[in-house]
Amino acid sequence: TGAQQSATVANPAPGASSDLLPHFQLEPEDVYIVKNKAVSLACRATPATQIYFKCNGEWVHQGDHVTQHSTDRSTGLPVMEVRIEVTRQQVEKIFGLEEYWCQCVAWSSSGTTKSQKAFVRIAYLRKNFEQEPTAREVSIEQGIVLPCRPPEGIPPAEVEWLRNEELVDPELDANVYVTPEHSLVLRQARLADTANYTCVAKNIVARRRSASAAITVYVNGGWSTWTQWSGCSTSCGRGWQKRSRTCTNPTPLNGGAFCEGQNVQKTACTTLCPVDGAWSEWSKWSECGAECTHWRSRECSEPAPRNGGRDCHGPELDTRNCTSELCTHAAPGAEDVALYVGLVAVAVCLVLLLLVGVLVYCRKKGGLDADVADSSILTAGFQPVSIKPSKADNPSLLTIQPDLSTTTMTYQGSLCPRQDGPAKLQLPNGHLLSPLGAGRHTLHHSSPAAEGADFVARLSTQSYFRSLPRGTNNMAYGTFNFLGGRLMIPNTGISLLIPPDAIPRGKIYEVYLTLHKQEEVRLPLAGCQTLLSPIVSCGPPGVLLTRPAILAMGHCVEASAENWSIRLKKQSCEGTWEDVLQLGAEPCTELYYCQLEAQACYVFTEQLGRFALVGESLSMAASKRLKLVLFAPAACPSLEYNIRVYCLSDTQDVLKEVIQLEKQLGGQLIGAPRVLHFKDSYHNLRLSIHDMPSSLWKSKLLASYQEIPFYHIWSGLQPFLHCTFTLERLSTSTCELACKIWVWQVEGDGQSFTVNFNIAKDTRFSDWLVPDEVGTPALVGPSAFKIPFLIRQKIISSLDPPGTRGADWRTLAQKLNLDSHLSFFASKASPTAMILNLWEARHFPNGNLSQLAAAVAEVGKQDGALFSEAEC
Repeated sequence: TGAQQSATVANPAPGASSDLLPHFQLEPEDVYIVKNKAVSLACRATPATQIYFKCNGEWVHQGDHVTQHSTDRSTGLPVMEVRIEVTRQQVEKIFGLEEYWCQCVAWSSSGTTKSQKAFVRIAYLRKNFEQEPTAREVSIEQGIVLPCRPPEGIPPAEVEWLRNEELVDPELDANVYVTPEHSLVLRQARLADTANYTCVAKNIVARRRSASAAITVYVNGGWSTWTQWSGCSTSCGRGWQKRSRTCTNPTPLNGGAFCEGQNVQKTACTTLCPVDGAWSEWSKWSECGAECTHWRSRECSEPAPRNGGRDCHGPELDTRNCTSELCTHAAPGAEDVALYVGLVAVAVCLVLLLLVGVLVYCRKKGGLDADVADSSILTAGFQPVSIKPSKADNPSLLTIQPDLSTTTMTYQGSLCPRQDGPAKLQLPNGHLLSPLGAGRHTLHHSSPAAEGADFVARLSTQSYFRSLPRGTNNMAYGTFNFLGGRLMIPNTGISLLIPPDAIPRGKIYEVYLTLHKQEEVRLPLAGCQTLLSPIVSCGPPGVLLTRPAILAMGHCVEASAENWSIRLKKQSCEGTWEDVLQLGAEPCTELYYCQLEAQACYVFTEQLGRFALVGESLSMAASKRLKLVLFAPAACPSLEYNIRVYCLSDTQDVLKEVIQLEKQLGGQLIGAPRVLHFKDSYHNLRLSIHDMPSSLWKSKLLASYQEIPFYHIWSGLQPFLHCTFTLERLSTSTCELACKIWVWQVEGDGQSFTVNFNIAKDTRFSDWLVPDEVGTPALVGPSAFKIPFLIRQKIISSLDPPGTRGADWRTLAQKLNLDSHLSFFASKASPTAMILNLWEARHFPNGNLSQLAAAVAEVGKQDGALFSEAEC
């Protein structure tokens, strides 16, 4: 009150500044009271006759102000500076009611001016962390998330992490990331990350340390390759030989699992005993010859030396002098004549042998196919094609003369594809195939390959067989010639289209298509890369085609140019994965091309091999499609009941495997699968169960929700991630269950499942399984294509040449919404053939041929009625 009266009765000082409002050069700022130390607030104004503080709406007593007067040198105006002190007791008087604040008020003859409010807070930092990191044991390259929620405090505590008492700096280590919630994220665990981790929270009051969490990064052991078999233990008779391997690829570290299986293998062996040779008896002496000598012989044959035994020692021919009536000297000259005759006969024989050898060599050379004699790109075990005559009672069959130059080849050499060079098959400058004449022809195609066991048996002789899946469940195979064909693995969305003339005429290839499980093939992912598609092999891996084959497979990416960098990877013969194509960029080679659609990608490749689609997110808006599927037991003999929620990549092949797995477990599908868009935000996926009738059921889950770590899902290398909700019914008579299951990404959108089903009802798998795809895994020749062969050739011959007003293949690509791929089509000998091949890959077997005919008719070069007749 006294301060207010003083401020009221004070008179402004006369001078030039009497007509100016005061303005503040220094205003009070927010401060924190640490422990019991008083804080100081100050303000400075010019021109001012009086300055007083007002705290929480009340004037501070005049005696509590410390005032200092001065003059501004630049303006000559008076300057007044005032300070006050605020104690902890003053603030605690109103603690809990409102925040304590103070404000300056300055007077001049022209009026008053108020400063900004300065808040005075009591600083503190609690001792106990709301959440501390816990010890973990993780496998190498696995993601780690260490949570930390610091103690409550004013001002809020800053958080830093220590690794073995050394500061962790994300700026220096790209493998480390600290989330806004203060959790420490290790993207891929390394051996060097084995350490004690401590979360440190600090503010102006104190510095708190959490309990240290020991992170152990272990490495599971792996077997090295087997050594060569040792020599047989005995040099004669039965013995044994062995080979060994070591658990050093890699060596188990930090408690990692040791290799399972034997490190030594033994097998029986038999070594033939050596037999030394011995002489037979001497033969009788020969007649005494003209030179007065006769001879006798013996052989090293009783026994003959074998199995490394010693040969006989001594001469095998014995001669000595003799005398008889036959011992007479021949007339001079007769012996020379006989010698000359013998020499001439020998020369004639040598000349005849040389001529025969030259003729045999020329005949063999002329009979070899040039492509096989100088090629290392074919594969072993080719089988001849069986030619089937066309049916005479089918008058509408489009036919062509069979290729009688078909031969059977055997590959000898490397399976690695050769680089482009003089020996590579070159495309002609003309059309893909010559136009057909008006006459009738007969069209033959090869029959499917032999039984699966025979095919796998032949593959087992090849070096690349070691990396192929065992069995034929996820494999398709067939024998193909220049007419082409198609391989597909049912219910997976994976297929391989071999277009006509992709295989050179006169050649027969045995081709396979396989789907790999992630645990069978090691695909290394760097940084934030993620697997977007199944891993698919088509081969044999050394075959070079004259036209690109089209490999179709599903993917789970929500693609956009600004959110994703997507690459097509191919495994080399040495086993390393290489980037062969970056989607959206100009291709660096004409061997590969990829069209990415909403749920599938189509890979054009002239070299068969192992492929996968890998992406790297460019922003946190990038997302992958997850398919959420619920399963539960078809029967419940006990009170306990389990609901399994699978979080799968949204591709058909993964869903097929889960269905097969649940068949073995006796599960049934609950409701239809749902799709969830999982974002690259480093947030985990959470699952919880709600709205369950408590009078009939109770949950045995201790926590309110279950959680799947972000990196387990984002990598795409763990296909069967799931959570199990264990429930217990209170009575065996309870058969109905109604509840909701929520699935959401932290700080993201979620999905809910409304679950209503009868436990007592046995739902068969046939009620909800996806229908099998129509057709067989291998289709050869015309049956593999929707477009009739003759009409295809007419379209190609019409649209390949440049047309008037652009009525050519470019317009057809535009009509089919493929105009973004014009540069790729133009790089091929027949752009129209590439467009039709892609249409076949996308629309077989349910493509609407009439729509394609309408698109061709709009170009103005093709009569759509031909298609209508062919479709009938």
